Amino acid sequence: MKPTTRAVRRVLAALALTGAAVAIPTAALAASGSPARPARAARSAAADPRSAAADAPRCGTGALTAWLGIPGDAFAGGAVYQLELSNTSGHTCALYGFPGVSAVAPGGHQLGRAAGRGHADPSRLVVLGRGATAHVELQITDVANFPPSSCGQASAVALRVYPPGATRSLEVPFTFRGCSKAGPVYLHVGTTLGGTGIPGFSG
Repeated sequence: MKPTTRAVRRVLAALALTGAAVAIPTAALAASGSPARPARAARSAAADPRSAAADAPRCGTGALTAWLGIPGDAFAGGAVYQLELSNTSGHTCALYGFPGVSAVAPGGHQLGRAAGRGHADPSRLVVLGRGATAHVELQITDVANFPPSSCGQASAVALRVYPPGATRSLEVPFTFRGCSKAGPVYLHVGTTLGGTGIPGFSG
């Protein structure tokens, strides 16, 4: 049975209270009937970013909940996921640019190199009302494509996410194969975009 919109909102509210970040399957995001609609939708402020920035402070780590839309979209050589940043604070805030993302090993240390940046989309200020969500595209390369000597395959248990401009991180539990050596770049992220990026679900 699919969860209701109210149930999804209760999950996000509970995560905000605990400070936890979680990977939520795509199937659990689609509310029955019409898609979830936050009180204020995320909007791109490309037209007048200075005015929007004056009205909305930057979203700090404590104002956000990070989660992953799963399953991702597989392609030959890897998969693309929507990495979500939801405003679970009580106020409007803004995001601009790229998050910092890396894989986390079972012991809590970083696994291999941090994510590279993709520039398919221009960076724009994204203003998030209470309960609204922004996303970035996260590409995870199948590390079997890299020579064992330069990669050193190992299991990652989470993604460490630094929201744009933040110095404190969030963690999203997610198991996948990464490289333990500081050689290949096997993670890539795009810039922050408004909305969830998940068809049929708005947040």
